[in-house]
Formats: sequence, structure tokens, C-alpha cells
Amino acid sequence: MLAKRIIGALDIAGGRVVKGIKFENIHDSGDPVLLAKRYESEGIDELVFLDIRATNEHRSILSSLARKVASEIYIPFTVGGGLKNIDDMVSIIRNGADRIFINTYAVEHPEIIQKISDMIGSANTVIAIDSGRTKDGYYVYTHGGTVNTGMDTVTWAQKAESLGAGELLVTSINTDGTKNGFDTALIEKITGMVNIPVIASGGAGSPEDFMKAFRAGADGALAASIFHEGKYTANDIKAYLKENGINVRL
Repeated sequence: MLAKRIIGALDIAGGRVVKGIKFENIHDSGDPVLLAKRYESEGIDELVFLDIRATNEHRSILSSLARKVASEIYIPFTVGGGLKNIDDMVSIIRNGADRIFINTYAVEHPEIIQKISDMIGSANTVIAIDSGRTKDGYYVYTHGGTVNTGMDTVTWAQKAESLGAGELLVTSINTDGTKNGFDTALIEKITGMVNIPVIASGGAGSPEDFMKAFRAGADGALAASIFHEGKYTANDIKAYLKENGINVRL
């Protein structure tokens, strides 16, 4: 069985790492380069770098900052936010990122998934899905969680896989930043219907939350708040998971 991955998130706005709750009430959490280096030293397996305002501000990602962060660490590094064309995506890879992810543009132009997958490989093509739960089910949201597309989350996950996505980064808007645990029902729904790795995101507050996410089928689990605040390190979480029979990277 492949080892489960502990992933740290660097949400960037104005060149700083920020964090909010349910995609709102954003506050400053520090310098991205310093945090990236710290997380690596504390056992993080991977990092995800998201320029959270790029899409809504109609601009390309801050590639210079991405390049600077990538030059300082040795763990896998995924970059996204505002990516709209293949040239920019390829440029991100050439500037040091291991993978790219796309969200809003992929929903609006699904053909881009096949095109970029053919160009850089499916393993390097991650589709991020921001999912919101309503009384009627789970739906895909775009533009930083502000637009409900009306598209069923699981249906979109399956389509993304069929078009060449090599991995899904699934964030629950309802649990994001709450520290009350991942949406395991959402994780189970998606992992039960796709055959590519799924990263769970949104709601991590304790090592037990990671265990529940992995038992629900996630291949990786991403967190921001608990790492930014120093409540736990990745090594703390790995020790707990190992004690509870979860295979993790040491």
C-alpha cells in the first residue's frame, strides 16, 4: 500500500501566506519562503502553493514567487491559481514546480485538461475542486468559492479523470478553516468513483482528522491552519498515524 501523504498549503495574497474560514475572513499567516522551509524541516511531504486572488483579479499567477519558493525546498511542490493557458502552465513547471493545478478554468474549458495532460503528463496535472454542500448535495464552486456552477461534484471528478487529470485536490468549502475535521462523506463519495489519487482538503484540526480522511479513502490530506499556528507539525501527525496503523512516509 502506498504511503499516505501529509501536505501543507500556502495560500498566497499580496506576496504573503494567508488563511481564512470557509474562504472568508482572510488574515496574514507569514512569509511563504520561510514557512515552506519550516514545513519541510518538520516533515511535510509536499506543498501546494495557491495564488488565491489570481482568478478574480484576472491576472496570471505570481510565477516569480513560485520560483523563489521552489528554489528553497526539496520536496514536491504544486502550483496553481489563475492559470489559463498552456504556456503559463508549462512555464510554472520549468520554473521549478513539480505539478500544476487548475480549477475555475478547467470547469469553464474542460478541454484544457487533455491538452495540458498531453503536454506535461497526467501525473503532473492536478484538478482542484472546491465543493460546497447544500441540502440537495455537493456542487462545484469556482472563482475562489464564490460561484456555484450547479455541477455535481462527483460527476465533475469523474469527467476530470476521463480527460486526463492525474490527481484531484478536493476542498470542502463547508469545513475549510473550521478545524472540525475533513468532510469524510465527500471524500468517500469521490474516492469510490474515481481511480486516481484524491487529496482531502478543508477542516484539519487534529491528527485524528487525518486518520479519518485516510480511512475514508484519501491518498493525501492537506492542511494550512494547524501548521501555520504551530499547533502540530507534520512529524507529530505522522507519529500518531503510524501508531494507528496508517502507512506514512518517514
